[in-house]
Amino acid sequence: MALEHSRVTTGNELEGRRITKNLGLVRGITVRSRSIVGAIGAGFQTLLGGNITLYETLCEKAREQAFDRMIEHAETMGANAVIGMRYDATDIGQGVTEVLAYGTAVIVE
Repeated sequence: MALEHSRVTTGNELEGRRITKNLGLVRGITVRSRSIVGAIGAGFQTLLGGNITLYETLCEKAREQAFDRMIEHAETMGANAVIGMRYDATDIGQGVTEVLAYGTAVIVE
């Protein structure tokens, strides 16, 4: 059974469910870089001010990929929920960012 996104929470419990087993830490990592075309386009958006949609899209895709990988990790452990979910991001080089999604894999009923 696939772990439903509605069973992922930043809280330490899942409302209406009882945690029966803690399976441990799960994580999903992705490393992204900006393309030269994206950097130039975002540079123009920066000059105009307002929302920089090119970077926003890049960030959202990175978070989504890290989240999906965390879900996959939880499923391989036999979890049907993830609690205490968080994101973290670290610049690891010029224009290169690591995005991490992590939490605690659990079984709920």
